Amino acid sequence: MQHLHSSLRTRAIGVGHLRAFLAVARHLSFRAAADELALNQSAVSRQIQALEAEVGVPLFLRHTRAVELTGAGTHLLRAVAPSLERIDNTVRQIRHSAGRKIVSVSTWASFASMWLIPRLESFQHEFPDIDIRMDASDVPVDLETSDVDLVVRYALPGNVPAPALRLFGEQLTPVASPWLLQSAPPVRTGADLRQFALIEVGDAFRSQHMEWLTWQRWLDTQGLKDIEPKRWLYFNYAHQIAQAALSGQGVALARIPLVADSMATGALREVLSGTRLESPLAYWLIVGPRSGQRPEIRAFCNWLLRHAQTTRETLGETAPLQPLF
Repeated sequence: MQHLHSSLRTRAIGVGHLRAFLAVARHLSFRAAADELALNQSAVSRQIQALEAEVGVPLFLRHTRAVELTGAGTHLLRAVAPSLERIDNTVRQIRHSAGRKIVSVSTWASFASMWLIPRLESFQHEFPDIDIRMDASDVPVDLETSDVDLVVRYALPGNVPAPALRLFGEQLTPVASPWLLQSAPPVRTGADLRQFALIEVGDAFRSQHMEWLTWQRWLDTQGLKDIEPKRWLYFNYAHQIAQAALSGQGVALARIPLVADSMATGALREVLSGTRLESPLAYWLIVGPRSGQRPEIRAFCNWLLRHAQTTRETLGETAPLQPLF
């Protein structure tokens, strides 16, 4: 028994009870320490007794309504408090450096698949240590309460919050695959489109501003109200419309920002020059109020603006975008 008692006092003590000791020493109260540690008072008392047994001397004087550090307890406190603080700081640094930096982006599916995702490879090449989490949804996101860092939205100027940054506007134009156009007589005027199926958004009339995306609007501006195409094809999403045009199923009235890449590669061809239709809708970037100070968010936003500038130039918008940060 004497041998066991001696070995307990000469070996290095375990650190498991030091947090309980620090809490009691800070509050000079077992009850307050128990509240801080989310334990019951007897559990804290047992931890202190076990620590005193390991140290070999009392660390606290227990009075009826108060607790007081002994000389040994004061001496131990001077070592424990800064040591645990250094440990906690080191653990926080390790967790921060080990944790991946993530940018969470919310936008709608067509913009994600047709504009954003094709460009993400360049971002990953430039910033390989930043991960992207994409939420492709039409449901509005509350940046005040959600874990989303930024959103890209498609809306009228009056329907976005004040901090929103306009990335670029929109034009619509008839596009088709080259081989479809080669398989039919030349298209010289809008009236020649009657030989094709016309592809458009199927639910455009659910809201007034979406009516700008319809063939009816374009045909009216060309003085072709009574034209009857070979047939109509309706789709709910812009990426479906573009895919149908790419596969040669007809001529699509396409949003130029979303098909500019396909037009640049020649996969889609603008059918009639000089007939682009300006839309009042635009593409907007909104950054969450708690996200703008993070370096990874700044990096992503500035990268996004550089690519948006290229789209602006495709649309003939000459004013340069200014960096957000």
